[in-house]
This record gives sequence, C-alpha cells and structure tokens, in this order.
Amino acid sequence: MFKTVMIIAAVALAIGWAIYGIYEHKMRQEEKKHPRQPSERLRKTRSEIADWAKKMAEFEPPKRKKTGQGNQQQDNKS
Repeated sequence: MFKTVMIIAAVALAIGWAIYGIYEHKMRQEEKKHPRQPSERLRKTRSEIADWAKKMAEFEPPKRKKTGQGNQQQDNKS
C-alpha cells in the first residue's frame, strides 16, 4: 500500500514539474516578444544618474595656489 502511494506521488510530482517547466518556458518566450516596461521609479533614477554624470563630466577641480616651500613639500609627499 505504501509503495503504491509513493509511486503515485512521485508520478504526480514529475507531472507537476513538467507542467511548471512548460509554463515557465512559455512565459519566457512571451516576455521576449513583449519585454516589461521600466517603472516610473526606474526611469526617474536613470535620468538622475545621467544628470549627475553630466555634471561630473563638466566639473573642474579647484587649482592649488603655490605660495612657497610649504606646498612643494606637501606635493612631494603625495
């Protein structure tokens, strides 16, 4: 009796996994045809990053003033 129940359960489990695999495959194929649209939050984040990158490209660091020996010694240390 126990063997029969275990065989039936194993067959049902195998059928379930097969159905799940077929479903996942179909969903992947459908998603390739119609990819998901990016969310509003993702679009906003991307535009903020693009704006930040543009600001960083335009950024010029301040120039050091050379006032004598003190700065030359500091430059040599770096």
